[in-house]
Amino acid sequence: MVEIHVERTIGAPAERVFDWLADPANLTAAPLALKAGYAKDSPGPGAGAVRELIAVGTWFREEISAYDRPRSYSYLILRSFPPFNHEGGTLTFTASGDGTHVDWVSNYTHPAWAGGKLLEAVSYRLLRSGFLAILEACARELES
Repeated sequence: MVEIHVERTIGAPAERVFDWLADPANLTAAPLALKAGYAKDSPGPGAGAVRELIAVGTWFREEISAYDRPRSYSYLILRSFPPFNHEGGTLTFTASGDGTHVDWVSNYTHPAWAGGKLLEAVSYRLLRSGFLAILEACARELES
């Protein structure tokens, strides 16, 4: 099981940080991300929304499985290439001084037939750096 866990405190109110990070278009702040947004058949923001991300060498279709603005939201990869066995991801937002502490956790494996542990070693590094870049972009935009 791979666990990606990143954290950052962003100097902005929880509502603004939550809204920025919950907007799928902002996933393109990750260096390899090319396009992201809600799926055509998706309802708007909230539980049940479906977002899609296209990046260099990969794509994801994810469902927002829980949505508690501005405290947390969770998502689950429904389909992807390469394939993921995703146990889910959650972003939690907590007031911290004059800002908001963001705690982002995602757990997954890749099936053995798709590369298993070798692919996990690569995807961990790419996804973790992408998550950190997204948090950096959020801070850059909301703290300016």
